[in-house]
Amino acid sequence: MKWRDSDFKTGIEKIRAVLIYGPDTGQIDEYCDMAVKKLGVEKDNLFTLDSDDLREKQDLLFAEACTPSMFGGQKMVIISNAGDACAKQVADLVSHPGLCATVIVAGGDLRAGGGLRSLFEGADDMAALACYIDDVKTLTNLIRNELSAASGIQQITPDAMAYMTTHLGGDRGITRGFLRKIALYVNDKRVVELSDVEKCLPDTGAADIDDFLYSLTAGHIQQTMMALDRLLYDNKEPNMLVRMLDAHFKKLQTAVVNGQLPRLFWKVEEKFKMAIKIWPESEITAVLVRLNELERQLRTTGMPGEVLLRDFALKLVVRSAKLATKRRK
Repeated sequence: MKWRDSDFKTGIEKIRAVLIYGPDTGQIDEYCDMAVKKLGVEKDNLFTLDSDDLREKQDLLFAEACTPSMFGGQKMVIISNAGDACAKQVADLVSHPGLCATVIVAGGDLRAGGGLRSLFEGADDMAALACYIDDVKTLTNLIRNELSAASGIQQITPDAMAYMTTHLGGDRGITRGFLRKIALYVNDKRVVELSDVEKCLPDTGAADIDDFLYSLTAGHIQQTMMALDRLLYDNKEPNMLVRMLDAHFKKLQTAVVNGQLPRLFWKVEEKFKMAIKIWPESEITAVLVRLNELERQLRTTGMPGEVLLRDFALKLVVRSAKLATKRRK
């Protein structure tokens, strides 16, 4: 069956297994942590395994999942980075008559109708929960709820909110980390203003991320590669930057298809409008497919992530520049 957030919070105790998948890895991690907490799983009763090790450690996995705890209490197995290639092994595990652990399967942006989603969505005692990147509406609600819960903030100015919704949202974990920081920064002031956000965001590389994302889709080669140099110099993870690129192109796709400009911070609005003009829907779709492949390569090939990202970004911004030149002719 398919789940939403509310289903997870009320139903995790009633099922044998859940698939948590999607592009927002921070949100996936949150749900895994929530499951451990809600089920009261102790450290000795938690077994985690990367999907790449499934074949080699299959016997160990089944032993952990199908043997009652020596210490008592609920057991849990978490299989991370799962894809459709491991659907058969997962199916064998979750259908085992001796299963005595809750099974959490964490995957990426899985396709509809694929092995894993079909397995979990079609069962009555299992569930699938999608973790898509926050859109403006969900991100705005998250910001308001988190800041209010953290420090009783009474007001967020429109400019501050626009700045945050522009810079955040690619990863739920990164978003929450920043919101905790801004809550501490404003302390007893009870109001979040643009200047507060601008002073806190530089440590997350927000300005450079803006330059990277919006310059890339507008076809500004030098600005894009300089921004990427700064981000990598500041030890920003290539995986994180790929996820933010994915979120950016999905935002661009929505704008191109629907013809509606999303809420943008004024400093990036002109570049985004240019991107809407030069990027056709078919090209955006192709980029999203390539981004999905790039994320898989970063996880599985062992090649340096920085090298892969630099090569991909250069090819992409050059393509963007050619589209812009073609548009002007």
